[in-house]
Amino acid sequence: MTTIPASPIPFPGTTGAHDAAAPLASELTLSWELADIADVISMDRFGAADLKVESKPDLTPVTEADKAVEQAIRAAIAARFPDDVVAGEEFGGFDEGRVPAGRVWIIDPIDGTKNYVRGVPVWATLIALVIDGIPTVGLVSAPALGRRWWAGLGVGAWTQSRIVGSDHTPRRLQVSGVSNLADASFSYSDREGWADQTATGFDALVSAVWRTRAYGDFYSHLLVAEGAVDIAAEPELSAWDIAALIPIITEAGGAVTGYDGSDALTANGAFTTNGLLHQAVKDCWV
Repeated sequence: MTTIPASPIPFPGTTGAHDAAAPLASELTLSWELADIADVISMDRFGAADLKVESKPDLTPVTEADKAVEQAIRAAIAARFPDDVVAGEEFGGFDEGRVPAGRVWIIDPIDGTKNYVRGVPVWATLIALVIDGIPTVGLVSAPALGRRWWAGLGVGAWTQSRIVGSDHTPRRLQVSGVSNLADASFSYSDREGWADQTATGFDALVSAVWRTRAYGDFYSHLLVAEGAVDIAAEPELSAWDIAALIPIITEAGGAVTGYDGSDALTANGAFTTNGLLHQAVKDCWV
């Protein structure tokens, strides 16, 4: 899919040009540049007949593109912010469940690697900046879909179509106003992974909502931020799976936590809602 070149990030009170005085301007600008770098690498190998795929110790796949994207992003961050910590899915950076204090960039080079390997276009690079434990900047770039989403605390959540010939005007995100579970649309990754007590909550939620779909991975949560879906949930997550999504969801008016209401960044699983439904969804698990 052909996409447009990098374009300015809109900040409130500006016409869209980069405003050096805007909150998080340098960090948002860098996240945009990192996504441009990642898009070139990942799209170059997407659909390649000779794509190299390995299995990690947990039996999940990793490709040469995953590794190359993360290495390129790490190098670019080090050049701009050499004192910042960088952690990523492929090369680590901190212990699971413990995000260090200070400025930490958390990267998932290709979220949805299984889709990437099979030629399914629902995959993305996830880029987050966490400051003292708070996800502050988040950007998701899905070049095969021609879409990008981003947010910074206090500057809103945005999306843009990057397909040539489409309207490239950034659009501010807003969650839905659905307030009853019986009217809600629920998306998840797949049935596998829901076990024991978690499965009981999952089944209760499936029975309570209007409809379910398995859009999967990052996309389920971003559809909540867009107001197209009302609830998204995943049973097993690492920090790099959720960090970039948190500011996009919350700046769009939504909520994201662990099943017990804990911090989604360090929880093993998490659910996203439009905020209005959050307590009702949480009640399915407690």
